[in-house]
Amino acid sequence: MKISTKGRYVLRMLLDLAEHRGEGYIALKDIAKRQGISKKYLEQIIPLLNNTDILVASRGYQGGYMLAKSPDMYTVGDILRITEGSIAPVSCLEGGSSVCDRDDQCMTLYVWEGLEKVIAEYLDSITLQDILDRHRKDYTFDFII
Repeated sequence: MKISTKGRYVLRMLLDLAEHRGEGYIALKDIAKRQGISKKYLEQIIPLLNNTDILVASRGYQGGYMLAKSPDMYTVGDILRITEGSIAPVSCLEGGSSVCDRDDQCMTLYVWEGLEKVIAEYLDSITLQDILDRHRKDYTFDFII
């Protein structure tokens, strides 16, 4: 399984919104600048999120985007399922169950099902808030003079 640029950038964009949550609606240009992502690219991936309950949008001069819920309500797994369509490690498991006509005789099916389970459990155990907390912990400088 390889996560696309789209998946990685959506995750960075949502983390930026989570980090600046108390500042109201955040313009894409501000996210783009802070994250080093093209504003045009962000505009292309926003439609993926428009039909979900992840973002709230506001148009106009002070418009932008904000998270619809608190950062602890979004898992990395949920976000990647939206952007990638599936987190299955092999194509025969996409869609939630085996779609292969050989699944009843496939000796390796349990390997791929097990891998998918481990990946899903791991990604579903990490929230945006977990990532922010870890980043703050790792990058908080303790100056003692």
